[in-house]
Amino acid sequence: MILVRSPLRISLGGGGTDLPSYYEKYGGFFISAAVNKYVYLMMSRMFKPGFSIKYSRYEEVAGVNDIEHPIIRAVTRKYMPRETGVEIVSTADIPAGTGMGSSASFTAALIKSIYAFNRMVVSPRRLAEEACEIEINVLREPVGKQDQYITAFGGVTCFEIGTDGTVHVSPLQISEETRCELEDNLLLFFTGYSRNASEVLRIQNNATIHQDEEMISNLHFVKKLGIESKAALERGDAEQFAGLMNTHWVYKKKRAGAMTNGQIDYLYDMALKNGALGGKLIGAGGGGFLMFYAYDKRALRKKMQAEGLREIRFKFDFKGTDVMF
Repeated sequence: MILVRSPLRISLGGGGTDLPSYYEKYGGFFISAAVNKYVYLMMSRMFKPGFSIKYSRYEEVAGVNDIEHPIIRAVTRKYMPRETGVEIVSTADIPAGTGMGSSASFTAALIKSIYAFNRMVVSPRRLAEEACEIEINVLREPVGKQDQYITAFGGVTCFEIGTDGTVHVSPLQISEETRCELEDNLLLFFTGYSRNASEVLRIQNNATIHQDEEMISNLHFVKKLGIESKAALERGDAEQFAGLMNTHWVYKKKRAGAMTNGQIDYLYDMALKNGALGGKLIGAGGGGFLMFYAYDKRALRKKMQAEGLREIRFKFDFKGTDVMF
């Protein structure tokens, strides 16, 4: 039996510039952090032919082409097309559709499991690129490279994408004090809304492909904010980072009307009045988790709890997608 865990992520700056429609012309830059909330995937041999697959649903099928789950079908077609007698079971600490990159984490965990199942090793870079290949080129999802790379590498990490798609990976050079400060003062609250990221990202992707000036200008500015966030964090100025995160959210909302709604805007405003210096919605938008940098954690927690929001506490993960046994 193989058990793999793949971390979820939070975005710290530059999100949205990782889509091919943008970086192939202008290059991308983003900062992302893996957190200790995971997608888990178990793979084992069965004593009968076919596939037994358990996730939010249950499938028992004869072969790979009969699998309904699109990611599992695409991955097994590529990596184990003639395999049979396999059980695949997946679960997660956080549900899908909450903006923390669960689809990429699932894809990376499944690919890593198959490598381990075949007694092979795969590097973080190769794992990230193969997960990108499945999601972007095979399944044609309008997603970027952020989620696949951060779940493969882990850590608090900077990614610079060239116009040829090559990704330069480097750890964010922050002190231990700043790292602890981020873990202590970044708070995550579930809005109660889940959504399909593809719906929101497709709007941005189509506008970028058609060279919409407003969208391109927005993404240029967001990339600049990501670079400024890197500089602020590396010199230990968490308060400036919080302000940049707030500006990022203002510009992120402009990219698509589906990015937010009245309830999310209300919760965001209440947070800024009750202990938050800055924040944003994690992921593509439309639901999921609100993340705030708090100067008064007690006041913020009290207000968000009163509004019915559940907090998810976290630490950073520095292992990336990992074979547990």
